[in-house]
Amino acid sequence: MQIKEPKFEISAVSQKQYPTNGLPEIVLVGKSNVGKSSFINTMINRKKLARTSSEPGKTRQINFYNMDNKFYFVDLPGYGYSKMSKQEQCKVNGFIDEYLHIRKNISLIILLIDIRHSPGTNDKLMYDYIIRSGLPFIVIANKADKIAITKVDNAVNMLQKELNPIADFTFLPFSSERKIYSEKVWDYLTTYII
Repeated sequence: MQIKEPKFEISAVSQKQYPTNGLPEIVLVGKSNVGKSSFINTMINRKKLARTSSEPGKTRQINFYNMDNKFYFVDLPGYGYSKMSKQEQCKVNGFIDEYLHIRKNISLIILLIDIRHSPGTNDKLMYDYIIRSGLPFIVIANKADKIAITKVDNAVNMLQKELNPIADFTFLPFSSERKIYSEKVWDYLTTYII
C-alpha cells in the first residue's frame, strides 16, 4: 500500500482528545525503544514523520498518525522504561489502559518484540492483556536486521513457540533497515483497514 499524505494529527492523554472521524486504528504497543516509531516511518517510506529517539521512554502520550484519511497508526508509549518515575508510569499506564478498553475504532493491535531476545515479563503481560481484550492482533518480531538473514525465520518461530505454542496467531519479522519485510506486513494490515 502506498501512503501519499501521512500526517501527525494529535497527541492525546484522555478520551476527549481522541480523533472523532471514525477511521480504523492500527495500534502499536511494545516496550520502550523496540522501534514503534521506526516501524511507522518504514511502512510509509518516510524518515521523520514519527519521531524516533535512541533514548527510551520518549513517547509519553498516545500519538495518532493519519494515513491519507484511510486509517490511523496509533503509537502508544512504550512500557518497561525504568527511569520513568513510578507516579509517571502509573499515569501513562492509566491512559493506555483507558484507550485500549474504551476505544471502539481499534481494528488491529501490533505487538512489537525485539527478535534478538526472549519476550520479557512486560511483553508477556501485554500479550496476555491483548488476548484477554479479544481484539485482533499480530506480533511483529522487530530489528530483524540485527541478526543474520538466514536466522530470521528460526528466531520468529522461537518467539512464537514461547508466546503462542499452538501457533494460532500471526508472527512476522520486520526491519526498518531491511525493507524486505514491509510488503508482507502491508498485505496483512490491509485486511483490517478496508
